[in-house]
Amino acid sequence: MASSVQPQTDDRMKAGLEQSLSQMNTQFFIPATASLHERRPRTLKHGDSFAVFDHSGDAISGPGSPEGLYHRDTRHLSHLFLTVNGQRPILLSSSLRDDNTMLTCDLANPDFIGPDGAVEVEHDLIHLRRSRFLWKSAVYERITIRNFDKQARGMTVGIGFDADFRDLFEIRGTVRLRRGTMLEPEIQADTVCLRYRGRDELERVTQIEFDPLPQSLTAGEALFDIALSPGERCAIFMRIGCIAEQAEEELPKRFLKSLREAMQGSRQALTRGASIRSSNQLFNEVTRRAVADIAMLSTDTEYGPYPYAGIPWFSTIFGRDAIITAIQTLWLDPAISRGVLGYLAAHQATGFDPAADAEPGKILHEVRHGEMAELGEVPFRHYYGSIDSTPLFVMLAGAYLERTDDLSFLRTIRDHIDAALNWIDAYGDRDGDGFVEYGRLTDEGLVNQGWKDSHDSIFHADGTIAQGPIALAEVQAYVFGAWNAAALIFGRLGDAERAEHYRERAQWMREAFDTAFFDEALGTYVLALDGQKRPCRVRSSNAGHVLFAGLARKDRAADVVRSLMAPASFSGWGIRTIASTEARYNPMSYHNGSIWPHDNALIAAGFSRYGHRQEAARIFEGLFAAATYVDQMRLPELFCGFPRRRSQGPTFYPVACSPQAWSAAAPLFLIQASLGLRFDTDAHQVRLIEPTLPGFLDTLTLRGLPVGEAKIDIECVNMAGNVVVKSSHGADARVLVLT
Repeated sequence: MASSVQPQTDDRMKAGLEQSLSQMNTQFFIPATASLHERRPRTLKHGDSFAVFDHSGDAISGPGSPEGLYHRDTRHLSHLFLTVNGQRPILLSSSLRDDNTMLTCDLANPDFIGPDGAVEVEHDLIHLRRSRFLWKSAVYERITIRNFDKQARGMTVGIGFDADFRDLFEIRGTVRLRRGTMLEPEIQADTVCLRYRGRDELERVTQIEFDPLPQSLTAGEALFDIALSPGERCAIFMRIGCIAEQAEEELPKRFLKSLREAMQGSRQALTRGASIRSSNQLFNEVTRRAVADIAMLSTDTEYGPYPYAGIPWFSTIFGRDAIITAIQTLWLDPAISRGVLGYLAAHQATGFDPAADAEPGKILHEVRHGEMAELGEVPFRHYYGSIDSTPLFVMLAGAYLERTDDLSFLRTIRDHIDAALNWIDAYGDRDGDGFVEYGRLTDEGLVNQGWKDSHDSIFHADGTIAQGPIALAEVQAYVFGAWNAAALIFGRLGDAERAEHYRERAQWMREAFDTAFFDEALGTYVLALDGQKRPCRVRSSNAGHVLFAGLARKDRAADVVRSLMAPASFSGWGIRTIASTEARYNPMSYHNGSIWPHDNALIAAGFSRYGHRQEAARIFEGLFAAATYVDQMRLPELFCGFPRRRSQGPTFYPVACSPQAWSAAAPLFLIQASLGLRFDTDAHQVRLIEPTLPGFLDTLTLRGLPVGEAKIDIECVNMAGNVVVKSSHGADARVLVLT
């Protein structure tokens, strides 16, 4: 095994390293050296571990490949390769269970060629089924092999493996001057332990076990000699653990026991909230996958379920992403919101730490556990460089109270809500003008700290990059939402004076924001104000978030909707992050012309809020149509902003995360937006305000929708554009339809 990497003296290497470090410090970029979509990745996740495999179930190591098994931001398995007689089997099919618990890959033998060049065994006579799941930091696999030939066959099954123990940020493209040390592997008859000691002095282990005993086992390969009579089958079991353990039970029994536990855990998560059924089977598959993805991405913490942001690059705690995911799923499953609020309150900043962009009361941006974070090579161990997480935290608290009437929980986080509100005034508003601006505290922090955090995502009409501190349009909307949420919370807590204070703050924000941000010539809100209070006169999707939070004046809403639904912004699949008429427009960029499902879902909710339900339905239809073209009916983090063309699917972004929590939640939030779902738990009411259904849905049924302690069923029927609502409820809850 190789030892730690030493600093290079070659001038070309140093120049390349300086460039890489410069890129890392400005944007922590993800290089697109290979397309994730092209690889058709299969993902598994549980707790703080996740795995990415190709469609055959292998993990192919190489530059740009994210495949492998990860635990707490370290790759514990970088290579896995199955062979039969030294050849890769032929792929027949590859699928994930609907609940994401099991990956099944069906394979067959290729032609086996003898020494004389003749075919000794024809293809498709030996069937191999790989059944794999991830549970408690370990991948379990059963390889079932069956001989369908009419005569006995012998073969050698090989399983190659390796572990590079690279930090996730290395795999994303960051070059390190030094690494830790690979230790000597430990090899027993049925087990290999690959080991690495990091520069943080932590020893990381990958333990690979087999049953039955391989005929040969080295530090990189297990070989099994298999002999099967006609129709006979056998099985090879494998466990790849990120934590070494001494097990008393044999591996096949642990495989079955762990599989039962994994499926039980999945069922509990999937049945916690309401269920969704419709007349459209494709839409049923989209929503089923969405709910399953959110359940898989959610890690159980001591505060409740917390949705990790996305696989492979963001499978960890993020503040903004989790809050928005919680808002989108609050109507369906309030437990997620409670888990997010509890965790973020417990990890709220209490002091100043410039390296972490931390200030008292600020809410987390990101948490990382890898070697580079522990050593401070990246600033994300506990990082607070997010301008919007803090007002969004207060918004979510108010929305959770409105949805659940859980005042007792709000009392437990009241001090944290106070601290967040204080941060908005004391630190968020840097110059005292009433708007919240951002600017990193050190050169290592994120340059842009809104959700569009690419280094070039905030700019002026001529393409010039805006200089900070920067006040984003949507952040002011979230602050407005925070003031309204605070008014609700303190009113419920009996503090009428503070409730009135925040109502007045919200009213002031509405007028001040309109004066500073609305541009008559653009017909919409500007993207941002730069450090000199000059408007960034760019048509962007951020304006839709102003509608989502309710900050826009009613007389402005129609103009904003018209701008966002114009061909320059609406591609047919969704609304672009910036319009095609803007200077930095690039439909293949991360934030300057691409289409993000979560962004569109929030915009559609804003349209619905201001009564523009038909336009919201067009967004719904576009995203649903896009999902039908995606492998596994799973909306990715983003896709390219090219115009929609007849009989063609969307153009995929090469390194988009999939699944991504807030993208998975987008179809669910679009249901709420379409139906105008509102809750008055204190009155035990569900209200549907001017409900509509998109044209691809004739009926939509929600079963077991929680309202306080009660659960109700709601059926919506689309009749010539009008929605007829039928409900089943008892004395404890009822449904009101407002038209």
